[in-house]
Amino acid sequence: MSAARQGDTVRGAVSVRLPEGYHAQSNTPKDPALIPTRLTFEPSDGIAVKEVVFPKTTDIQVIGFDALQPVFERDFAIGVEFTIDKTASLGLHDLTINLRYQACNETQCLVPTSVHGTWSIPVVTADTPVTPTESAVFQGLAFGQGAPPPAPTAADRASRRAPRPLGTDLGASARLDQFAVQGSPASGYLPTKDFLAFIHDAENGVTHGGLFDGRGPLAILLIVFIGGLALNLTPCVLPMIPINLAIIGAGARAGNKQRGFVLGATYGAAMAIAYGVLGLVVILTAGTFGTINSSPWFNAGIAVLFVVLGLAMFDVVTIDFSKFSSGIQFKPESRGSLLLAFGMGAVAALLAGACVAPVVVQVVLFASNLYATGTHIALALPFVLGLGMALPWPAAGAGMALLPKPGKWMDRVKYAFGVFILATAAYYGYEAYSIFSNRSVDPSAVRASVEAQLKAGWYASLDDGLQEATRTGKPVLIDMWATWCKNCLTMDRTTLEDPAVTTALQNYVKIKFQAEDPDDPAVKSVMQRFNAVGLPTYVILKPR
Repeated sequence: MSAARQGDTVRGAVSVRLPEGYHAQSNTPKDPALIPTRLTFEPSDGIAVKEVVFPKTTDIQVIGFDALQPVFERDFAIGVEFTIDKTASLGLHDLTINLRYQACNETQCLVPTSVHGTWSIPVVTADTPVTPTESAVFQGLAFGQGAPPPAPTAADRASRRAPRPLGTDLGASARLDQFAVQGSPASGYLPTKDFLAFIHDAENGVTHGGLFDGRGPLAILLIVFIGGLALNLTPCVLPMIPINLAIIGAGARAGNKQRGFVLGATYGAAMAIAYGVLGLVVILTAGTFGTINSSPWFNAGIAVLFVVLGLAMFDVVTIDFSKFSSGIQFKPESRGSLLLAFGMGAVAALLAGACVAPVVVQVVLFASNLYATGTHIALALPFVLGLGMALPWPAAGAGMALLPKPGKWMDRVKYAFGVFILATAAYYGYEAYSIFSNRSVDPSAVRASVEAQLKAGWYASLDDGLQEATRTGKPVLIDMWATWCKNCLTMDRTTLEDPAVTTALQNYVKIKFQAEDPDDPAVKSVMQRFNAVGLPTYVILKPR
């Protein structure tokens, strides 16, 4: 960039080139789930950004969206105008540029990418003659698919293995798309036997997961829906169905089956909406759940809460807010109205008994965790749970005797929920213990162990390690670590030093990915990609 005089207005442009066939979301997408293109600056003293001008968008049809979506084409430039203060100091001024965008084509979107750069602007006095030049351009990250990179020299390898500041792997997010995950990621401390089994399973494509892991969105929704339906079989809910139907004027005494069906459906819809709104409020106002979930006090508190809720399922303690609804009185003439049915459904959902509240809390927590990994369908889980509970109400409202008769078997259903909730309490308790124990680690000891691994041939840069794997065709092991992670230090000193493990990893490109701050965009995108919620986490990749 040519020199700028004190008091001048300067214009420039940031140029972006995407892979062939890709576009970027606009700076104001119509759907909030899409990642907008953002350009921000960190100017030095004496320089102020006056205006940022985005190019004209193109409306295209995107699969999964009814309305046309405004996007930026493959090659586009963003204009910027800034002013030099009349009292700005003379000499070079650095203007830091931060560009964040997401590249998509007709069938997929790459992970959001952040690019950083600097414009150096020489500032001279107001009376100094300057020659105007073409607007300065900062070239954004290009994803070109060219030929494989040349073999690195010894100097290249040494510099690549040196520790780098967090967030410098600008090309890693796009390059990860060229690799396939082998098996299931592993987390926490793994003894030698378990770590070797993890490698063996990954190399043979064996995956392990829980009830939700590895399942598609529809399968998760179906499981939660069935869980909501099962809640109707508990002793807190099933005996109350005919009583509540009588209050709203539906059921066997409704007289008109169609009217009873509508009233029952309205009652059930109110329950689903109440749970859906409650879930949205909790999930969207909870902040970054990954950060909250990393707190030992949060995990300990949830463990205690779930112990109490689990004991309530076995009638050891009593938790029932439904008694508060006993003071709600309705006039006889209001029975049979849709407003009464809707109000009663919402009240019944919010003042749920001991059989329902623990499951609702658990679904909301799971949905919060799932939403933090970038799965936006998690927002619908509390609503789907309510839909499951609402399913029998239209038929019951019409007087159809489809519901089973209450009996001792309902206690077995409740106890099954209790066992599941206590198991969840044990999980959160163990998480709290692990986080508390990790806090006793010496960060310098963790850093020293990582430096020893780097000298032994590991890569500190995710981008450089992936480039090496692309060039050689070797599989990749990613070890996500942080200086506050005690189990990371333990793994470095025990399992990863075991001769059997070093032999098994001899043909791997091994990468130490520092996940110090889970909220850092460069870290968050990688952890979300592999559903990593704790450290250490190990992932094995293979070039496609």
